[in-house]
Amino acid sequence: MDNKDHKLGIFALIALVIGSQIGGGGFNVATDMAAGANAGAIILGWIITGIGMLALVFSFQNLTNKRPDLEGGIYSFAKAGFGSYFGFNSAWGYWLSVWLGNVAFLTLLFSSIGYFLPVFNGANLASVIGASIFLWLLIFFVSKGIHTAAIMNIVVTIAKLIPIILFIIIAIFAFHTDIFTKDFWGSKLFNFKDVMTQTKSTMLVTLWVFTGVEGAIVLSRRAKNKRDVGKATVIGVISTLTIYVLISLLSLGVMTRGELATLKSPSMAYVLESIVGPWGAAFVNLGLIVSLLGALLGWTLFSAEVPYLAGKDGTFPKFFTKENKHNVPINSLIFTGVLIQIFLLTLLVSDKPYRFAFSMASSTILVPYLFSALYQAKYSWQKRETGQMVVGIIASIYGIWILYAAGVGYLLLTSILYSLGILIFLFAAKEKGQKAFKPFELVWACIFVLLAILAIVMLAMGKIVI
Repeated sequence: MDNKDHKLGIFALIALVIGSQIGGGGFNVATDMAAGANAGAIILGWIITGIGMLALVFSFQNLTNKRPDLEGGIYSFAKAGFGSYFGFNSAWGYWLSVWLGNVAFLTLLFSSIGYFLPVFNGANLASVIGASIFLWLLIFFVSKGIHTAAIMNIVVTIAKLIPIILFIIIAIFAFHTDIFTKDFWGSKLFNFKDVMTQTKSTMLVTLWVFTGVEGAIVLSRRAKNKRDVGKATVIGVISTLTIYVLISLLSLGVMTRGELATLKSPSMAYVLESIVGPWGAAFVNLGLIVSLLGALLGWTLFSAEVPYLAGKDGTFPKFFTKENKHNVPINSLIFTGVLIQIFLLTLLVSDKPYRFAFSMASSTILVPYLFSALYQAKYSWQKRETGQMVVGIIASIYGIWILYAAGVGYLLLTSILYSLGILIFLFAAKEKGQKAFKPFELVWACIFVLLAILAIVMLAMGKIVI
């Protein structure tokens, strides 16, 4: 455990929340949303996401304040509310999401570096080699101490906001109402079914750019003041929501949806280039590189912390609890690095590696988010806190909606990863000398396995394409 001087203050926690959210997704959010939706549906998507994420964040804040004993954050909420297997799946799903997110960040990082060094494009052998070298350098740095890494993240977070703020200011002056309102709903008349389909297409994108909002909660045991954790999370999500809405909507007033949808990553660079010339793209790409360095740093901290906390209470095997002399969970950190290394090979076979990686990361975090929201509703009902129960219900509805909006393909693929987690769960149960499953938990485990088999069959038949 860190000593008091090495605990994290509120500014470090806010930087972790903002820094882990504004990684690469914010720099490409305009194109990712325009790929399936027009301006009207995008606005609806942001309204749904804003309400849902704020409800989820207020749930995190309430549970963190009321249950400071649950130091594992979103996974410990599920375990406290619904038992060991659901707690395990929340820990497993969150961990999957974090390291899959790092795969997405590394893909985008080398796509941005490719703007200056064309040998890299984010999806070739050179990119895999470069990403691999960077990955292990990052793991070495984090292994030297979480406090040092968190302080570095404050500096990086400030640096990454500079190009974003500049883009927003310039885009305000370049905004054209006629471009923004052209083909606003995708047709001359509002068609509810079509607009809902468009809105649904934005959901994994908006979830992806907010993934990391729970960062301060995951590191709550390292906070100087536990109540700062909730404050940092709320401040972080409101700040990033404002930034994301401005980036996506202002871009639609600079370029048409069709033009935005075909831009290379990071799209913000090429939107700015269309306004001010080549220096704009170079400036944003540099900013994105800095941003991704910060996001990779923050998410590497989380990817080491979650298995460590889960191992401490027996949810994961004790293997993950080993710390080095800097109080860093070294086994957890290295094992996560190995998994990221393996998945970096998808850069060579995926048609759209960045989109595949972030969609998988978004899909895997659906279970932890949903069960956190459900526990907020359950806990508030037990304590007769009506206002907090309403917040939990709204967050739960959002979680179910996202589960539906994610689409069958990605949910089936994530079921493969959740099925593999059963082996870890069984090992941890054996280590504790306990029976693994209760009857209803065994039913859920069987459902995961059946869905995984279906996913493998559909992959083999070419009905699911990565």
